[in-house]
Amino acid sequence: MDQQHRKLRNELVINLDGGNAHMSFEEAVADFPIELINSIFPEIHYSPWHFLEHMRISQWDILQFIINPKHVSPDWPSGYRPRVNELSDKRKWETTVSLFKKDLCSLQEIASDQSIDLFSPIAHAPEYTVFRELLTASSHNSYHIGEFAILRQALKAWPKDRPYLTG
Repeated sequence: MDQQHRKLRNELVINLDGGNAHMSFEEAVADFPIELINSIFPEIHYSPWHFLEHMRISQWDILQFIINPKHVSPDWPSGYRPRVNELSDKRKWETTVSLFKKDLCSLQEIASDQSIDLFSPIAHAPEYTVFRELLTASSHNSYHIGEFAILRQALKAWPKDRPYLTG
């Protein structure tokens, strides 16, 4: 493998993690107050947990699409978010965070795996490549982490030791 391909794989791993100009998932969710996980603002309709669960489901779907030829994606759009009135608790929150991190690691492993040709068509979906799917996961995560960070700022839920986030 040449130097350019190694650099590309490294950049994919970094971007999946929220690197460069993006906040990481870890930073976005760190020390989030459990008592605010079900908070909803007028006209938004989704809580912080709803955002994270949507990210988890979407990322899981992308991972499964890459690795499992028999995978069937959830119905769109209802299968990609919890119901608007569904509430979370500490256990559900922690499960969402944990599963998101687990699947993120799996995507990063795929990006790093030199035996995987990132640009060849996926065998069970020849109109797609692994590269495309990794970019989709990265951009989708970055978009929603940004939304989550703004929601967290509106909730005044950033720790006081992070003045650059609290305003």
